[in-house]
Amino acid sequence: MRVRLVVTFVLVALLSAVTATALAYRDARTAVLQRTQNTAVDDLRERVAAVAAGFDLPPDQRSLSRFAAEVSEGLGARIVVARHQDLTAVSDAYADTEGRITAELRAAVRAGDGTRFQRVEWRGEPYLVVGTPVTYADGDRRTSGLEVFAITDLRAERDDTEALLDSVREGIVPVVAVAALLALLAAGTVLRPVRKLGRATRELAAGDLGSRVAVRGHDELADLARTFNETAGALQSSDAELRAQEAKARRFVADVSHELRTPLAAMAMVATVLEEDADQLPPDAARAARTVGTETARLSRLVEDLMEISRFDAGAARLNASETDLADTVRASLALRGWTDRVTLDLPEGVRAVVDRRRVDVIVANLVGNALRHGAPPVTVTLAVVRAGGGDVPGVGEGGERVVLEVADRGPGLPPEARERVFDRFYKADEARTRTTATATATGPAATATGPAAPDGGSAPDGGPGPGGGPGPGAGLDGGQGSGLGMAIALENARLHGGTIEVEAQRPGGGAAFTLVLPLRRTDGEGGE
Repeated sequence: MRVRLVVTFVLVALLSAVTATALAYRDARTAVLQRTQNTAVDDLRERVAAVAAGFDLPPDQRSLSRFAAEVSEGLGARIVVARHQDLTAVSDAYADTEGRITAELRAAVRAGDGTRFQRVEWRGEPYLVVGTPVTYADGDRRTSGLEVFAITDLRAERDDTEALLDSVREGIVPVVAVAALLALLAAGTVLRPVRKLGRATRELAAGDLGSRVAVRGHDELADLARTFNETAGALQSSDAELRAQEAKARRFVADVSHELRTPLAAMAMVATVLEEDADQLPPDAARAARTVGTETARLSRLVEDLMEISRFDAGAARLNASETDLADTVRASLALRGWTDRVTLDLPEGVRAVVDRRRVDVIVANLVGNALRHGAPPVTVTLAVVRAGGGDVPGVGEGGERVVLEVADRGPGLPPEARERVFDRFYKADEARTRTTATATATGPAATATGPAAPDGGSAPDGGPGPGGGPGPGAGLDGGQGSGLGMAIALENARLHGGTIEVEAQRPGGGAAFTLVLPLRRTDGEGGE
């Protein structure tokens, strides 16, 4: 904007100076030429009238030459040409007058319409030619046939106007310089508060809600600064209120989840006892006992997942990272849940990275569990290392290596609306199937409560079975029997590692694919970051 202001000022000043120069030159040139013309016309009239009073007509060549010389004596340096029918006399015998007196001017003078003048250029030089007919002194003012022309050199007038033009032109440079200086001063005055306002806006956008600008004066910029301060103040107040409400909500969820753990543990123990004796109960009572056990285990998983997600929201989740063989981690996660025979593995050896093994286990449990529950065989798990510029793999960009773990199936895939919401909390792609599955599972082996808390408040391990063989927190898979928080927790764990999870809802060959992308960080052998 500073450059535009300066350029605008300079252009306006330059245009004004050029316009003023052109007008001044035109007016000065017109005034000089007008004065010269008037003088030449008046002088010629007076001198011809004085000399013609004693001149006899018709003249001979000698008398005509004397007449031209006498007229010229009173006109200074002007050349006088006298013509009468076929006779012509020039006051300067060496002057070439044919090129300077045009046929048009001769015709106008011969017509007897009074004194005429014409500016001509001869051999590159300007001249003023004034012509007048000599008339008889009687009443009708008849023309006598005698014509007189005076040639005036205009080089002096031309030089004067050009000198004036040069002077004005030389004055344009300081005018433009002064205009540029004034533009810089004006730009500084105008843009300084604008820059401050821009800096405060960037600080506000970066999260500094206490950013303000000083208000000076009562102009439009001051009004803008005042409005910005009011907006920032209102935004800060709203943000503080929202943060307070969010903190209360997180604290409420954490407190409720914590308070529910003890009664749920007691309920789980009772449910376990009932399930163990279910075979000795009547069929209806046995089915009810197994249903209570299943739903109690599901409620326990929901409470653990709520506590885990609340830690992410509060920023309290931390990585317990060490250098880990990722292929072994994936195999152990599948073996822990009895899924090894149901999954096709492509896990190259030697892929080691600094990760939190427990959290990677949660991610694998959720991705593979979803594929097994809602997809169709074969379910494939592929591990690869992709370097910078690694093709079209989601999440892989320039600047380093990435670990890519893909879980794919050949099922119906995800509907378009599910792709956008698959990582939303409490989202389940198929509510009807969720409830049907839960009811059917109630007749199977009972699941028990989760085990003791692990670091960060999670169960040990996340997604793994509890003491009674049931899945721990994080194994509640989106769209399945779980809490609806499993995929959200998996994504938060990936982000905690600096990675992400991308979903391909419908593959060309059928099925869906979830891709975990993590930065490949290694250590020098110490076993930590």
